[in-house]
Amino acid sequence: MASPASRKVRRRARAAPRARSAEDWWWDRLAPSGSGYHLLPSDSMLLVLSEPGPARTRAQRRAARRTPRAARRTPRQPPPGRAAAKPKATLRPDPAPSPEEGPDAGWGDRIPLEILVQIFGLLVAADGPMPFLGRAARVCRRWQEAASQPALWHTVTLSSPLAGRPAKGGVKAEKKLLASLEWLMPNRFSQLQRLTLIHWKSQVHPVLKLVGESCPRLTFLKLSGCHGVTADALVMLAKACCQLHSLDLQHSMVESTAVVSFLEEAGSRMRKLWLTYSSQTTAILGALLGSCCPQLQVLEVSSGINRNSIPLQLPVEALQKGCPQLQIFVAVRASRRLAFRICRVGLMLTPLTSELEQLHLGLYGTSDRLTLAKEGSPLLTQKWCHTLRELDLSGQGFSEKDLEQALAAFLSTPGGSHPALCSLNLRGTRVTPSTVSSVISSCPGLLYLNLESCRCLPRGLKRAYRGLEEVQWCLEQLLTSPLPS
Repeated sequence: MASPASRKVRRRARAAPRARSAEDWWWDRLAPSGSGYHLLPSDSMLLVLSEPGPARTRAQRRAARRTPRAARRTPRQPPPGRAAAKPKATLRPDPAPSPEEGPDAGWGDRIPLEILVQIFGLLVAADGPMPFLGRAARVCRRWQEAASQPALWHTVTLSSPLAGRPAKGGVKAEKKLLASLEWLMPNRFSQLQRLTLIHWKSQVHPVLKLVGESCPRLTFLKLSGCHGVTADALVMLAKACCQLHSLDLQHSMVESTAVVSFLEEAGSRMRKLWLTYSSQTTAILGALLGSCCPQLQVLEVSSGINRNSIPLQLPVEALQKGCPQLQIFVAVRASRRLAFRICRVGLMLTPLTSELEQLHLGLYGTSDRLTLAKEGSPLLTQKWCHTLRELDLSGQGFSEKDLEQALAAFLSTPGGSHPALCSLNLRGTRVTPSTVSSVISSCPGLLYLNLESCRCLPRGLKRAYRGLEEVQWCLEQLLTSPLPS
């Protein structure tokens, strides 16, 4: 049995204060008692998580079970005739300072507002303002203040709640949303740069008016599936937004007079324009041919979902003269009725395209109604043979002699250097075996060659070749195979 002296030593050791560890210090610093947070150590960091807390150790569970029992114990009564013993003095640790009164601010409020705005800006740049900013504004007041900065709302898409609702319900929903925009435009969208309106039917004019009054930095506007776009609204927007240089009107019902009035007001700074081809597109193209947009770089004309029976007559040389800075012209889903003619004058009117690297004139999904040019291909290769890396002439109706003259430009390049051509698509053309073998021999960097459906080539060679080995194998077969009858 242990002596009384040894028992006293044990009691003093139990009552001695325990040294505070680094984890205890972080607990009191980051997750004080009653704050609703707990610490969770991981491999390389210390996480602050909300309740419920982590699983307690076995020693902590024992200590929690002992505490209620010790509180329920009643002191022993001394026997009659004996005085009560004096309580023994024990060493007690100094009481820990009580935490400050009031709720803890949390780690989110400790981040400076400027740093929080920069973090939000990185997320917005990657995924856009919505839905992130809307969700972040619900976290706390500090996050709401950061998410409300107008600099973060630079790209916005407003879709009318009309889909799946009757016409009257859609109009009421647009009016309700318009009432919200009357507050959002000056308070959130004052630094807006890109705006997209989708399926607005009745309130387009009031929305554009709000944009003109509150968004002077607007540079891009897209109207998709919108109705009721008037000339007054577009002209007012062109005058108010002096930095607006890109307009997308595809799949929207807009009068040609409205577009022409807009181009007359803002045409000098327009760089990109998207249109849907219709019977009224001729007036818009006429304005472009009249040099109203000298800085235009991108022009895209889409035929839309409904097929139009009116063919698109586009003089390429006049378009290049009216828009000397034009770099990209795209005709989407209009290849069946798009008739163009390669002209020597048109090619010589574009001095900025002397370093052209990619030229795609392939026709896909065409029909017999399309009139194909049979000559003119040498004008393309003679101008850009020293810089062209990709050439696509699939489906074109150039004759054998015309293609031979066009591809002969790659046989002798200026300075005696090898051509830069690495991709050549001649699918469905009338190219001859001698012409193909000459191109392969003069272009050592050719890595892709498409000869599918070439009627003048021998059987077994009408396929696509990928890689240097396959292209060289094609050359060997063309040199050794007999000519087709």
